[in-house]
Amino acid sequence: MSAVEVRGFGDLSRLFTERGWPFPLLVELPEAIKASELALRLDIPREKIEIVFINGRAQSMEHMVAPGDRVAFVPPGTPGPYRVILGFVQKSGER
Repeated sequence: MSAVEVRGFGDLSRLFTERGWPFPLLVELPEAIKASELALRLDIPREKIEIVFINGRAQSMEHMVAPGDRVAFVPPGTPGPYRVILGFVQKSGER
């Protein structure tokens, strides 16, 4: 499989809907790229993304996304306790 499944949550799901994208959006990806590069390719403003989940794990935007991966972009605004539970801390630069 040379595609990745991409989802947007929170306000980003609205962006996906406005653009007429399915849920999940399948994006052809012949080789691995950084999550930040995938967001750029999809024209999703970096300031609208706080963290990315790749295959169910919170990662930084510099983490590599490979064909076959499942990707979810999450906007800022997730409440405090969930940030720790979901693994945002340190992946998004928080301490």
